[in-house]
Amino acid sequence: MKSSSRRALGIFMAVLTVGAMAICLATPLASNAAMLLMDRSNFIPAQSSIFSFEPYVINNGSSNYWLYGQDRTYYYHFTYQVDAPYLYIPRKNACVGFDRADVRTWCSANRGIPR
Repeated sequence: MKSSSRRALGIFMAVLTVGAMAICLATPLASNAAMLLMDRSNFIPAQSSIFSFEPYVINNGSSNYWLYGQDRTYYYHFTYQVDAPYLYIPRKNACVGFDRADVRTWCSANRGIPR
C-alpha cells in the first residue's frame, strides 16, 4: 500500500511540476515576477495581471522599469505621476495615427489608479 501511494504522489508531483513549467513558459509570469522582485518601482497595472502583462518598452537607465506595456485588452504607459501612475487605452481604438509606443498619439486614454 505504501508503494502505491508513493507512486501516486510521485505522479502528482510530476504533473504539478510540468503544469507549473508550462504556465511559466506560456505566459509572462516568470519575467514579470523577476521584474517586480528586482526593481521596487515596477508594478502591474490594476487592469492587467502578472499572467498577461507584457512590457514592450523598458527604461534603459539605472532602473529597468517599463515605459510601455500591453495585455490582451489594453496598451499601458507609465507616467511617473503619483495620482495617475499610468495611462491605458484599448488595443482596439479609433485614434488616427495611433502608435502604441508614443503616448502623444493616444486619444481618450484612461488614467490608471495608484496601488
